[in-house]
Parts: sequence; C-alpha cells; structure tokens
Amino acid sequence: MSEHTKNFIDALHSGDNMAAGDAFKDALRDKVGAALDTRRQELAASLFNKTPNEAESFSDPKPEIAEPGTFDQQGNVFATTNANDGQAEIDLTTNAKETE
Repeated sequence: MSEHTKNFIDALHSGDNMAAGDAFKDALRDKVGAALDTRRQELAASLFNKTPNEAESFSDPKPEIAEPGTFDQQGNVFATTNANDGQAEIDLTTNAKETE
C-alpha cells in the first residue's frame, strides 16, 4: 500500500475530510502517473522494433479515355476522329467590341 493510500485511510478514520480528499487526489495522481510511465516505456521500446508494412496504393486508377474530343463555347463535346498534334480546336475569340 502506498503512503498516499495510507494517509487517505488515516484521514477518513480521524474524520478529516479535507485531508482525506487531498490524500485521495495524491494517491490517484501517483497511480495514473505510474501507469502512464509504464505505457511510455512500452511504446518507446516497441517504436523502432516494428517491421515496416507494405505500402498501400492511395490513389484510384486513372480513368480510361475512349476517344479524344473537343468543346465548343457552349460546353458541348464533339468527338474527333483524327487528333491534330495537341493544337486547340476551339475559337476562344469574342466578337464583342471594346468600348473606351
């Protein structure tokens, strides 16, 4: 039995509730502290002794693109049968006149 537990029982027996409360807190603090220290030592011992796990794939497979296509200004998609070396097939110029 720890010293704090003995003090707690003695304080209860004598009717000193304030001292009993303090002794109880001290006993509980020691017990929790000892458990935490034990767990810290276990974690420290096993931290670098683990075997590495196999790496998991974190990305989904890339979707397949059936046929290349082009967009018009309204957002419609048109399939193209012959690809033209990556050049844009959409006219992005506007007909609006600039005002000064």
